[in-house]
Amino acid sequence: MSFFLYAATFFILVVLGAVALGVQIWAVSDCLRTPAADFQRVYKRSKQFWGGLTGVSAFFGFLYLLPAAASLTAPDMGMLMLINMAGATVAGVYLADVRPALAEVRGRGRGNQSRGSSW
Repeated sequence: MSFFLYAATFFILVVLGAVALGVQIWAVSDCLRTPAADFQRVYKRSKQFWGGLTGVSAFFGFLYLLPAAASLTAPDMGMLMLINMAGATVAGVYLADVRPALAEVRGRGRGNQSRGSSW
């Protein structure tokens, strides 16, 4: 019985950690591709601020999954898990708040669609 419980815990923690790492990598890559002037135009801190925050969050997301990849042991449910959850929250805030504002400045926002007719 304990093997199945361990296997289920391992699978759930690794999948959730991988999803969090994917979101963190998406946030840091989007931040690094955006020009610094766009951040100033939307008044959303600076590129260095968001780049550092999302970069550190992706680093801790990688560290969270490292034990699972190295020796097939379940990721830690202690302080590293809490730090990874905070990093996933940082990435989520960037993707939900900062990225849409930057997209509007770049001309890919919601209200900037080409309307050929009144239909």
